[in-house]
Amino acid sequence: MQTDPSPTREGEAAVVGQLSTLDRFLPVWIIAAMVLGLLLGSFIPGLNTALGAVKLGEVSMPIALGLLVMMYPVLAKVRYDQAHRIVGDRKLMITSLVLNWVLAPAFMFALAWTFIPDLPEYRTGLVIVGLARCIAMVMIWNDLACGDREAAAVLVAINSVFQVVAFGALGWFYLQFLPSLMGLPTTSADFSFWAITASVLVFLGIPLLAGFLTRTLGEKAKGRDWYEGTFLPKLGPWALYGLLFTITLLFALQGGTITSRPLDVVRIALPLLVYFVVVFGAGMLIGWLLNLGYAKTATLAFTAAGNNFELAIAVAIGTFGVTSGQALAGVVGPLIEVPALVALVYVALWARKRFFISRPLSV
Repeated sequence: MQTDPSPTREGEAAVVGQLSTLDRFLPVWIIAAMVLGLLLGSFIPGLNTALGAVKLGEVSMPIALGLLVMMYPVLAKVRYDQAHRIVGDRKLMITSLVLNWVLAPAFMFALAWTFIPDLPEYRTGLVIVGLARCIAMVMIWNDLACGDREAAAVLVAINSVFQVVAFGALGWFYLQFLPSLMGLPTTSADFSFWAITASVLVFLGIPLLAGFLTRTLGEKAKGRDWYEGTFLPKLGPWALYGLLFTITLLFALQGGTITSRPLDVVRIALPLLVYFVVVFGAGMLIGWLLNLGYAKTATLAFTAAGNNFELAIAVAIGTFGVTSGQALAGVVGPLIEVPALVALVYVALWARKRFFISRPLSV
Protein backbone atom coordinates (compact mmCIF):
# COMPACT_ATOMS: atom_id res chain seq x y z
CA MET A 1 0.00 0.00 0.00
CA GLN A 2 1.31 3.42 -0.87
CA THR A 3 2.09 5.61 2.12
CA ASP A 4 2.31 9.31 2.68
CA PRO A 5 5.89 10.54 2.22
CA SER A 6 7.53 10.69 5.64
CA PRO A 7 10.23 13.33 5.98
CA THR A 8 13.25 12.18 7.96
CA ARG A 9 15.18 14.52 10.22
CA GLU A 10 17.97 14.64 7.64
CA GLY A 11 15.47 15.36 4.85
CA GLU A 12 13.81 18.11 6.82
CA ALA A 13 17.17 19.65 7.66
CA ALA A 14 18.04 19.61 3.96
CA VAL A 15 14.78 21.33 3.08
CA VAL A 16 15.30 23.99 5.75
CA GLY A 17 18.82 24.52 4.49
CA GLN A 18 17.50 25.19 0.98
CA LEU A 19 15.08 27.88 2.14
CA SER A 20 15.95 31.42 1.22
CA THR A 21 16.32 34.08 3.88
CA LEU A 22 12.92 35.43 2.83
CA ASP A 23 11.24 32.04 3.39
CA ARG A 24 13.06 31.14 6.59
CA PHE A 25 12.16 34.36 8.39
CA LEU A 26 8.74 34.88 6.82
CA PRO A 27 6.94 35.61 10.14
CA VAL A 28 9.49 38.35 10.87
CA TRP A 29 9.00 39.97 7.46
CA ILE A 30 5.21 39.79 7.74
CA ILE A 31 5.17 41.41 11.18
CA ALA A 32 7.59 44.05 9.90
CA ALA A 33 5.32 44.73 6.91
CA MET A 34 2.31 45.11 9.20
CA VAL A 35 4.18 47.51 11.51
CA LEU A 36 5.54 49.48 8.57
CA GLY A 37 2.07 49.81 7.10
CA LEU A 38 0.59 50.99 10.40
CA LEU A 39 3.37 53.55 10.82
CA LEU A 40 3.01 54.83 7.26
CA GLY A 41 -0.76 55.14 7.61
CA SER A 42 -0.51 56.88 10.98
CA PHE A 43 2.29 59.35 10.34
CA ILE A 44 2.12 60.29 6.65
CA PRO A 45 -0.83 62.68 6.13
CA GLY A 46 -2.96 61.91 3.12
CA LEU A 47 -1.27 58.60 2.31
CA ASN A 48 -4.46 56.57 2.68
CA THR A 49 -6.27 59.05 0.43
CA ALA A 50 -3.55 58.79 -2.20
CA LEU A 51 -3.49 54.99 -2.08
CA GLY A 52 -7.26 54.79 -2.30
CA ALA A 53 -7.61 57.40 -5.06
CA VAL A 54 -7.33 54.86 -7.88
CA LYS A 55 -9.51 51.79 -7.37
CA LEU A 56 -10.32 48.55 -9.09
CA GLY A 57 -13.94 48.10 -8.02
CA GLU A 58 -13.80 48.89 -4.31
CA VAL A 59 -10.18 47.78 -3.83
CA SER A 60 -7.22 50.16 -4.03
CA MET A 61 -5.34 49.68 -7.31
CA PRO A 62 -1.93 49.31 -5.59
CA ILE A 63 -3.41 46.57 -3.37
CA ALA A 64 -5.00 44.92 -6.42
CA LEU A 65 -1.61 44.89 -8.17
CA GLY A 66 0.01 43.42 -5.05
CA LEU A 67 -2.59 40.64 -4.94
CA LEU A 68 -2.03 39.82 -8.61
CA VAL A 69 1.74 39.69 -8.14
CA MET A 70 1.23 37.48 -5.08
CA MET A 71 -1.10 35.03 -6.85
CA TYR A 72 0.61 34.64 -10.22
CA PRO A 73 3.79 32.74 -9.22
CA VAL A 74 1.83 30.28 -7.06
CA LEU A 75 -0.64 29.53 -9.86
CA ALA A 76 2.24 29.19 -12.33
CA LYS A 77 3.50 26.28 -10.17
CA VAL A 78 0.28 24.27 -10.49
CA ARG A 79 0.39 21.19 -12.73
CA TYR A 80 -2.93 21.74 -14.47
CA ASP A 81 -2.77 18.39 -16.26
CA GLN A 82 -3.30 16.73 -12.87
CA ALA A 83 -6.46 18.63 -11.89
CA HIS A 84 -8.67 15.70 -12.93
CA ARG A 85 -7.44 13.58 -10.01
CA ILE A 86 -8.67 16.25 -7.57
CA VAL A 87 -12.08 16.63 -9.17
CA GLY A 88 -12.51 12.86 -8.92
CA ASP A 89 -11.75 12.81 -5.19
CA ARG A 90 -15.29 12.91 -3.82
CA LYS A 91 -14.25 12.80 -0.16
CA LEU A 92 -12.08 15.90 -0.55
CA MET A 93 -14.58 17.81 -2.69
CA ILE A 94 -17.65 17.16 -0.52
CA THR A 95 -15.75 17.75 2.73
CA SER A 96 -14.38 21.06 1.45
CA LEU A 97 -17.82 22.27 0.37
CA VAL A 98 -19.37 21.38 3.74
CA LEU A 99 -16.53 23.00 5.71
CA ASN A 100 -16.43 26.17 3.60
CA TRP A 101 -20.08 26.83 2.97
CA VAL A 102 -21.93 25.23 5.90
CA LEU A 103 -19.78 24.82 9.00
CA ALA A 104 -17.38 27.80 8.76
CA PRO A 105 -20.02 30.53 8.12
CA ALA A 106 -22.28 29.06 10.83
CA PHE A 107 -19.37 28.99 13.29
CA MET A 108 -18.48 32.63 12.53
CA PHE A 109 -22.13 33.61 13.05
CA ALA A 110 -22.11 31.89 16.45
CA LEU A 111 -18.80 33.53 17.43
CA ALA A 112 -19.98 37.00 16.38
CA TRP A 113 -23.11 36.77 18.53
CA THR A 114 -21.20 35.20 21.44
CA PHE A 115 -18.31 37.68 21.60
CA ILE A 116 -19.88 40.99 20.47
CA PRO A 117 -23.69 40.79 20.83
CA ASP A 118 -23.76 44.47 21.87
CA LEU A 119 -21.89 45.83 18.82
CA PRO A 120 -24.04 45.23 15.74
CA GLU A 121 -21.71 46.90 13.23
CA TYR A 122 -18.70 44.78 14.19
CA ARG A 123 -20.89 41.69 14.47
CA THR A 124 -22.17 42.20 10.93
CA GLY A 125 -18.61 42.74 9.69
CA LEU A 126 -17.52 39.43 11.21
CA VAL A 127 -20.41 37.59 9.56
CA ILE A 128 -19.38 39.08 6.21
CA VAL A 129 -15.78 37.94 6.78
CA GLY A 130 -17.07 34.43 7.50
CA LEU A 131 -18.96 34.37 4.21
CA ALA A 132 -15.97 35.48 2.11
CA ARG A 133 -14.13 32.25 1.44
CA CYS A 134 -10.45 32.53 0.63
CA ILE A 135 -9.38 32.69 -3.04
CA ALA A 136 -6.00 34.45 -2.76
CA MET A 137 -3.63 34.18 0.20
CA VAL A 138 -4.59 30.56 0.86
CA MET A 139 -2.37 29.60 -2.08
CA ILE A 140 0.60 31.08 -0.21
CA TRP A 141 -0.16 29.31 3.09
CA ASN A 142 -0.83 26.03 1.29
CA ASP A 143 2.44 26.27 -0.60
CA LEU A 144 4.46 27.05 2.53
CA ALA A 145 2.86 24.10 4.35
CA CYS A 146 3.69 21.73 1.45
CA GLY A 147 0.02 21.16 0.67
CA ASP A 148 -1.34 19.86 -2.62
CA ARG A 149 -1.06 22.70 -5.16
CA GLU A 150 -3.40 21.13 -7.68
CA ALA A 151 -6.00 20.47 -4.97
CA ALA A 152 -5.69 24.05 -3.74
CA ALA A 153 -6.21 25.44 -7.25
CA VAL A 154 -9.34 23.32 -7.79
CA LEU A 155 -10.83 24.08 -4.35
CA VAL A 156 -10.13 27.80 -4.77
CA ALA A 157 -11.87 27.73 -8.16
CA ILE A 158 -14.90 26.00 -6.60
CA ASN A 159 -14.96 28.55 -3.77
CA SER A 160 -14.93 31.29 -6.38
CA VAL A 161 -17.96 29.88 -8.17
CA PHE A 162 -19.85 29.43 -4.90
CA GLN A 163 -18.85 32.96 -3.87
CA VAL A 164 -20.52 34.42 -6.93
CA VAL A 165 -23.62 32.24 -6.64
CA ALA A 166 -24.13 31.99 -2.88
CA PHE A 167 -22.65 35.08 -1.18
CA GLY A 168 -25.74 37.24 -1.45
CA ALA A 169 -28.12 34.46 -0.42
CA LEU A 170 -25.99 33.49 2.57
CA GLY A 171 -25.70 37.17 3.56
CA TRP A 172 -29.49 37.39 3.65
CA PHE A 173 -29.71 34.10 5.57
CA TYR A 174 -27.21 35.01 8.32
CA LEU A 175 -28.00 38.72 8.61
CA GLN A 176 -31.77 38.68 8.26
CA PHE A 177 -33.53 35.29 8.17
CA LEU A 178 -31.66 33.37 10.90
CA PRO A 179 -31.52 36.25 13.42
CA SER A 180 -35.24 36.89 12.86
CA LEU A 181 -35.97 33.18 13.34
CA MET A 182 -34.04 33.25 16.63
CA GLY A 183 -35.66 36.48 17.84
CA LEU A 184 -32.45 38.50 17.37
CA PRO A 185 -31.97 41.91 15.71
CA THR A 186 -31.54 41.77 11.94
CA THR A 187 -29.22 43.68 9.60
CA SER A 188 -30.25 44.94 6.18
CA ALA A 189 -27.58 44.61 3.51
CA ASP A 190 -27.61 44.63 -0.29
CA PHE A 191 -24.77 42.64 -1.86
CA SER A 192 -23.89 43.48 -5.44
CA PHE A 193 -23.74 40.34 -7.57
CA TRP A 194 -21.62 42.14 -10.15
CA ALA A 195 -19.18 43.50 -7.55
CA ILE A 196 -18.58 40.00 -6.19
CA THR A 197 -18.26 38.56 -9.70
CA ALA A 198 -15.76 41.26 -10.66
CA SER A 199 -13.69 40.62 -7.52
CA VAL A 200 -13.48 36.89 -8.24
CA LEU A 201 -12.66 37.41 -11.93
CA VAL A 202 -9.91 39.93 -11.18
CA PHE A 203 -8.23 38.38 -8.15
CA LEU A 204 -8.47 34.77 -9.31
CA GLY A 205 -9.25 34.83 -13.02
CA ILE A 206 -6.36 37.02 -14.20
CA PRO A 207 -3.54 35.26 -12.29
CA LEU A 208 -5.10 31.84 -12.98
CA LEU A 209 -5.11 32.47 -16.72
CA ALA A 210 -1.58 33.91 -16.58
CA GLY A 211 -0.32 30.94 -14.55
CA PHE A 212 -1.94 28.40 -16.90
CA LEU A 213 -0.55 30.07 -20.02
CA THR A 214 2.90 30.45 -18.47
CA ARG A 215 3.15 26.74 -17.60
CA THR A 216 1.61 25.56 -20.87
CA LEU A 217 3.77 27.74 -23.12
CA GLY A 218 6.89 27.36 -20.95
CA GLU A 219 6.74 23.56 -20.93
CA LYS A 220 5.98 23.47 -24.65
CA ALA A 221 8.97 25.68 -25.44
CA LYS A 222 11.58 24.38 -22.97
CA GLY A 223 10.19 21.23 -21.33
CA ARG A 224 9.02 20.48 -17.77
CA ASP A 225 12.53 19.98 -16.36
CA TRP A 226 13.61 23.48 -17.41
CA TYR A 227 10.30 25.02 -16.34
CA GLU A 228 10.34 23.53 -12.83
CA GLY A 229 14.10 23.48 -12.32
CA THR A 230 15.13 26.84 -13.78
CA PHE A 231 12.15 29.12 -14.35
CA LEU A 232 10.02 28.52 -11.24
CA PRO A 233 12.88 29.08 -8.73
CA LYS A 234 13.38 32.54 -10.24
CA LEU A 235 9.67 33.35 -10.33
CA GLY A 236 8.75 31.88 -6.91
CA PRO A 237 10.03 34.65 -4.58
CA TRP A 238 7.74 37.19 -6.24
CA ALA A 239 4.75 35.59 -4.53
CA LEU A 240 6.16 36.54 -1.14
CA TYR A 241 7.24 39.97 -2.39
CA GLY A 242 3.65 40.52 -3.49
CA LEU A 243 2.36 39.28 -0.14
CA LEU A 244 4.58 41.66 1.86
CA PHE A 245 3.75 44.57 -0.46
CA THR A 246 0.02 43.90 -0.13
CA ILE A 247 0.17 43.64 3.67
CA THR A 248 2.12 46.90 3.94
CA LEU A 249 -0.35 48.81 1.76
CA LEU A 250 -3.40 47.27 3.42
CA PHE A 251 -2.31 48.36 6.86
CA ALA A 252 -1.17 51.74 5.56
CA LEU A 253 -4.70 52.34 4.28
CA GLN A 254 -6.28 51.48 7.63
CA GLY A 255 -3.46 52.38 10.04
CA GLY A 256 -5.21 55.39 11.54
CA THR A 257 -8.45 53.49 12.11
CA ILE A 258 -6.72 50.56 13.77
CA THR A 259 -4.51 52.63 16.07
CA SER A 260 -7.36 54.96 17.09
CA ARG A 261 -9.64 52.10 18.26
CA PRO A 262 -7.38 49.59 20.03
CA LEU A 263 -10.06 48.17 22.37
CA ASP A 264 -12.49 47.68 19.49
CA VAL A 265 -9.75 45.92 17.55
CA VAL A 266 -9.17 43.53 20.47
CA ARG A 267 -12.87 42.69 20.73
CA ILE A 268 -13.04 41.96 17.00
CA ALA A 269 -9.76 40.04 17.08
CA LEU A 270 -10.74 37.50 19.74
CA PRO A 271 -13.52 35.73 17.79
CA LEU A 272 -11.39 35.85 14.65
CA LEU A 273 -8.51 34.12 16.43
CA VAL A 274 -10.84 31.43 17.76
CA TYR A 275 -12.31 31.00 14.29
CA PHE A 276 -8.97 30.50 12.52
CA VAL A 277 -7.63 28.02 15.07
CA VAL A 278 -10.82 25.96 15.41
CA VAL A 279 -11.66 25.78 11.70
CA PHE A 280 -8.07 24.90 10.80
CA GLY A 281 -7.99 22.24 13.52
CA ALA A 282 -11.29 20.81 12.32
CA GLY A 283 -9.98 20.61 8.76
CA MET A 284 -6.80 18.81 9.87
CA LEU A 285 -8.74 16.39 12.08
CA ILE A 286 -11.37 15.60 9.43
CA GLY A 287 -8.70 15.08 6.77
CA TRP A 288 -6.81 12.75 9.11
CA LEU A 289 -9.96 10.78 9.94
CA LEU A 290 -10.87 10.49 6.25
CA ASN A 291 -7.33 9.31 5.47
CA LEU A 292 -6.76 11.98 2.80
CA GLY A 293 -3.00 12.05 3.32
CA TYR A 294 -1.02 15.03 4.58
CA ALA A 295 -0.91 17.16 1.41
CA LYS A 296 -4.66 17.12 0.79
CA THR A 297 -5.44 17.45 4.50
CA ALA A 298 -3.30 20.59 4.79
CA THR A 299 -5.01 22.01 1.69
CA LEU A 300 -8.44 21.21 3.13
CA ALA A 301 -7.57 22.91 6.43
CA PHE A 302 -6.12 26.08 4.94
CA THR A 303 -8.85 26.57 2.32
CA ALA A 304 -11.44 26.26 5.11
CA ALA A 305 -9.67 28.51 7.63
CA GLY A 306 -8.63 31.31 5.27
CA ASN A 307 -10.93 34.16 4.27
CA ASN A 308 -11.15 36.47 1.28
CA PHE A 309 -10.46 39.70 3.17
CA GLU A 310 -10.31 41.83 0.05
CA LEU A 311 -13.86 40.79 -0.86
CA ALA A 312 -15.09 41.22 2.73
CA ILE A 313 -13.61 44.72 2.88
CA ALA A 314 -14.99 45.63 -0.54
CA VAL A 315 -18.50 44.42 0.38
CA ALA A 316 -18.40 46.17 3.78
CA ILE A 317 -17.21 49.46 2.26
CA GLY A 318 -19.60 49.28 -0.67
CA THR A 319 -22.60 48.48 1.54
CA PHE A 320 -21.93 50.37 4.78
CA GLY A 321 -19.22 52.95 3.97
CA VAL A 322 -15.47 53.28 4.38
CA THR A 323 -15.65 54.55 7.98
CA SER A 324 -18.19 51.98 9.16
CA GLY A 325 -17.67 49.45 11.92
CA GLN A 326 -18.33 46.72 9.36
CA ALA A 327 -15.36 47.94 7.31
CA LEU A 328 -13.16 48.02 10.43
CA ALA A 329 -14.07 44.40 11.19
CA GLY A 330 -13.03 43.51 7.65
CA VAL A 331 -9.69 45.27 8.08
CA VAL A 332 -8.99 43.55 11.41
CA GLY A 333 -9.49 40.24 9.55
CA PRO A 334 -6.04 40.17 7.89
CA LEU A 335 -4.50 41.79 10.99
CA ILE A 336 -5.29 38.51 12.76
CA GLU A 337 -5.39 36.12 9.82
CA VAL A 338 -1.88 36.76 8.52
CA PRO A 339 0.10 35.99 11.71
CA ALA A 340 -2.39 33.27 12.76
CA LEU A 341 -2.14 31.34 9.50
CA VAL A 342 1.64 31.80 9.33
CA ALA A 343 1.77 30.15 12.78
CA LEU A 344 -0.60 27.42 11.56
CA VAL A 345 1.79 26.67 8.68
CA TYR A 346 4.30 25.59 11.31
CA VAL A 347 1.59 23.65 13.16
CA ALA A 348 0.74 21.82 9.93
CA LEU A 349 4.38 20.93 9.28
CA TRP A 350 4.69 19.65 12.85
CA ALA A 351 1.50 17.58 12.44
CA ARG A 352 2.90 16.15 9.22
CA LYS A 353 5.77 14.54 11.07
CA ARG A 354 3.75 13.60 14.15
CA PHE A 355 0.51 12.21 12.68
CA PHE A 356 0.94 11.48 8.96
CA ILE A 357 4.13 9.40 8.75
CA SER A 358 2.48 5.99 8.57
CA ARG A 359 -0.99 6.97 7.40
CA PRO A 360 -1.90 5.33 4.05
CA LEU A 361 -2.90 7.58 1.20
CA SER A 362 -6.51 7.76 0.06
CA VAL A 363 -7.16 5.99 -3.24
